Amino acid sequence: MLYRFLADIVLVTHFAFAVFTLLGGLLLLRYPKLMPYHLAALCWAVIVQWANLICPLTPLENHLRVLGHQDGYAAGFVEHFVLKVMYPDDLTVELRYLIGMVLVAVNAAVYMLVIWRRRAASGRSA
Repeated sequence: MLYRFLADIVLVTHFAFAVFTLLGGLLLLRYPKLMPYHLAALCWAVIVQWANLICPLTPLENHLRVLGHQDGYAAGFVEHFVLKVMYPDDLTVELRYLIGMVLVAVNAAVYMLVIWRRRAASGRSA
């Protein structure tokens, strides 16, 4: 039971990291000191996608599931909703490149917004 719980924690953490890489730039509007962490996460995510690598959290989760005597993903909230997003069946190399490009495009737009807001704020304070 403990290993299954730990595997679920790893999966939710992995999902949160993926969401942070996609939309975490929006947090910079409120918390600009997060920029180095977000840029590092974004670079890691793009490299993993474009180099066709496996994030180390995936084998860790699978190992914990084996230790928890799970053959696969049973029906539960985490498995049913989160797994289909994190591990689609038809994840091709082309789709991984597309995911990387979406990460870059979304975050480029977000960073332009952050820069524009900072300049506008500094123009008002001057």
